Amino acid sequence: MSQEIIQLKNLIKYYKVGNEVVKALQGINLKIFKNEYVALMGPSGSGKSTLMNLIGCLDTPTGGQYILNDKDVSKLDDNNLAEIRNKEIGFVFQTFNLLPRSTALENVMLPMVYSGYNKAERTKRASEVLDSVNLTDRITHKPNELSGGQRQRVAIARALVNKPSIILADEPTGNLDSKTSVEIMGLFEEIHRLGNTIIIVTHEEDIARHAHRIIRLKDGWVEVDELNKNIRNMKYYQSEASV
Repeated sequence: MSQEIIQLKNLIKYYKVGNEVVKALQGINLKIFKNEYVALMGPSGSGKSTLMNLIGCLDTPTGGQYILNDKDVSKLDDNNLAEIRNKEIGFVFQTFNLLPRSTALENVMLPMVYSGYNKAERTKRASEVLDSVNLTDRITHKPNELSGGQRQRVAIARALVNKPSIILADEPTGNLDSKTSVEIMGLFEEIHRLGNTIIIVTHEEDIARHAHRIIRLKDGWVEVDELNKNIRNMKYYQSEASV
């Protein structure tokens, strides 16, 4: 049996905009298992960005439960959510979100500062992770001295540095050319092979096809939840992949 890392139980998120209530999520039920590789898809207004924010502990639901590694994080306050984010979730963004005046090494070390590691430990671990994404020769370079693909590799290294339970990537190839996009997706496949759970939010079918499971949202509901039949040697079984 695969270990459940995420359970979403009737997850609801409403926003008030003026006098109107926007029902962004209307009751999401999902299970995501350890070492799954999942793509979240949906058109604008489908709720996929809202769901990503909830999974990433960047927001709290209006109703329902979010269980992350057997802990109910639905009702946590901002400080506790920040702690969970730093420990459990590694973020990769379309725009890289790197500090422009800091080197690649310093950018990757940053999450470890909030985890209480000393400088020697931070330097050692960040150097190891940069080496794992083939950037050993770029550790002293600042973002403006790196290509788009190299910047995204730094961002991926930063996401990995605290050894999180989940890598959550929001349109990770959105600012990259097609050749570099293929390279970055190859890197995600390698990270998955080494045991990480990966959730990619994308609107691009060719990017979603790298995932082993594709979840499509529409109007705040899960419209389709299916295993990617084009991926061979799947570890997950149809009866357990979804609720």
